[in-house]
Amino acid sequence: MDDSFRDALALGLEAPLRETLADPAAGSNVMAFLLVAGLGLGMALIYVPLRLFLTITARSRRLRLLQRIRRLREELGQPLSSS
Repeated sequence: MDDSFRDALALGLEAPLRETLADPAAGSNVMAFLLVAGLGLGMALIYVPLRLFLTITARSRRLRLLQRIRRLREELGQPLSSS
């Protein structure tokens, strides 16, 4: 019983694969899929590091700005020295 199931499964998987390889029009669909998947992968490899870089630099700029505001507030809170 296990052998018949395995043979039926192998036959069920081989038939669509054989038809796809025999039909050149179906091959173009595979090539289109591979092209789109490759472009998506390439975009992800560029987008993710770029997004991380921009996020990190934006946070550091925001931190520097907040520190500058804090220093200015402290300076304004001190009494003015008369010259």
